[in-house]
Amino acid sequence: MISTQRVYILLALCVLFWSGNFIVGRYVNESIEAIELSFFRWFFTLIFLLPSLFFINIQRIKQAIKENFKILIVLSFLGITLFNTIVYLALNTTTATNALLINSITPILILILSYFILKAKITKLQTTGIILSTVGVIFLVLKGDFSNLLYIVLQEGDLLILISSLTWATYSVLLKFKPKGLTHLELFVTLVFIGFILILPFYFYQGYTIEREVTLLKEQWHIFLYVSIFPSILSFYFWHIGVDTISASKTGQFAHLMPIFGSILAFIFLGEKLATYHIAGAVMIALGIYLSLFLKTNRIKSPNE
Repeated sequence: MISTQRVYILLALCVLFWSGNFIVGRYVNESIEAIELSFFRWFFTLIFLLPSLFFINIQRIKQAIKENFKILIVLSFLGITLFNTIVYLALNTTTATNALLINSITPILILILSYFILKAKITKLQTTGIILSTVGVIFLVLKGDFSNLLYIVLQEGDLLILISSLTWATYSVLLKFKPKGLTHLELFVTLVFIGFILILPFYFYQGYTIEREVTLLKEQWHIFLYVSIFPSILSFYFWHIGVDTISASKTGQFAHLMPIFGSILAFIFLGEKLATYHIAGAVMIALGIYLSLFLKTNRIKSPNE
């Protein structure tokens, strides 16, 4: 059994890699179409997962698919096929500020869905922590001035980001109903395989030429390498461990770290300066996570824990 402290570290890394995925998606939105980025992301993920076939039980996976076909289809479609494709589409038509602000609703959606679907109990302390973290995220993306809310212009992609947040929240909660007999690696391989198959019709419908795709691979191989290994294989694996170990609602709180990591990555790779509001927002987010996760006096349990 993985220790809780180790799970927290893995989830922090998970969100760090996802933050990089948002930056990459925004950076290449004019050169790589959303469906292409999603298709090649999972295509190369499958290739990188091929060695794992020597360490997993194929017969057990076949049996799990046979007995749990519906839930595996739903999980694959939500987590693999739909979520990231919607995110990449949204990054074509929305600003980074809007995307981060809307995406910060994910932990709240997970909490609400956990309450209705899993009958998870919610304490006042956890609610306070989540509200505090959310305020910290909003404070961060608004650059420390809430009056900036008056100047936010809604883009076409804003609704897509909201849909993607709801998609991921639903996926995270429904992971409780995954086949119990599969290991984390076996489940991930299964979801990627099914999810990739579900992407194929959307990809082929676009009618991309072989010449275009070969050129794209030659020019953008490093992009596909990153999104296949870090936000795909590692982040999904770490997220599954988190949901399975500390519950979906607690795992969802780590999504609040994305604006912090985004600011750090922008500082390192884009040369943007860290301001006072970054530190203030980070403190609120950290305190909110502490109240929700680390303060043991009022920990939250779901019937499935």
